[in-house]
Amino acid sequence: DFQKDAPAERNVRFGVREHGMGSIANGMKLHSPGIIPYCATFFIFSDYMRCAMRIAALSQAGTIFVMTHDSIGVGEDGPTHQPIEHVASFRAMPGMDMCRPADGNETAGCYKQAVENSMNGAPTTLALSRQVVPNLPGTSMEGAMKGAYVVQGVAAGQACDVILIGTGTELELACKAGAELEAKGKKVRVVSMPCWESFERQTAAYQDSVLPAAMRSKTVSIEAGTTFGWAKYAAKSIGHDDFGASAPAPILYKEFGITVDAMVAAAMSCA
Repeated sequence: DFQKDAPAERNVRFGVREHGMGSIANGMKLHSPGIIPYCATFFIFSDYMRCAMRIAALSQAGTIFVMTHDSIGVGEDGPTHQPIEHVASFRAMPGMDMCRPADGNETAGCYKQAVENSMNGAPTTLALSRQVVPNLPGTSMEGAMKGAYVVQGVAAGQACDVILIGTGTELELACKAGAELEAKGKKVRVVSMPCWESFERQTAAYQDSVLPAAMRSKTVSIEAGTTFGWAKYAAKSIGHDDFGASAPAPILYKEFGITVDAMVAAAMSCA
C-alpha cells in the first residue's frame, strides 16, 4: 500500500470516501497523462462518486471506475445496496463508456478497451457481478471490445426469426432461452452487448449485421436493472423497474420475472 514511508507502492486505501477517491484519481490522470488510475467500490456507491465521474467525462480524464455488486444479484444486502437505475444513468452520461461484461472473457476485453480509452482521455465504468459466472462458450475479448457481437445461433448478417440481447450475468439466461427457442424451431441470434458506446462506434455495416433496424420489432433484451433505454434496440425488455428486495439472488430473479421462461415467452410473442 502507498504510505508516507512507502511512496513506491501503488495501492491507496481511501476507506468509505468515494467522492474523494474518484476526484484524486481524476487529478492523477490529468496531472500525469501516462498514469492509468483506476478506483473501485460497490456500484451502488457510485452515487457518492457521481460528481467525480461526471467531471472525468467532462474533463476527458481517462479514469477507470471499477464497480462491483452490479445488480439485484447482491441479494440479502437488500434494496439499499442493489443498483437499479445506475447502468442506464451512466449510459446517458456524455463521454463515459459504460461496460457490463458477462464473464471473464468479456471482462478482459472491456478492461483492455478501458486502458486504451484512458490513453485517449476517455473514462470507463465497469459494472461487475458478485455472482459466480461461467465463461460462456461464445464470448471473447475481441467481441466484447466491439460493444455487441453474436455469441450463439444465427451469425451476423444472416436471416433469423428473433434476436435475444443479454448483458452481464443475464447473458447466460439469454443463451439458455435461445437454446429453448431453437428447440421450438426458431432461428435465433443471441447477442452479448456489454457496451452500447463501443458498439455505436463501430461501422454502420457492422451494427446492422448484428442488430438490424428491421429486426427491432423481433428483438428482446434482458438485464437485471431498469428497462429504461432499451427501446432503442429491442421491442420487448425484461428487467426490473422498481427497487429490489432482501432475498437470495435466485429468489429475486424468479420473483421479478428475470428468467429464461420470461424471455422465451417474450420472444415467442414477437417472433
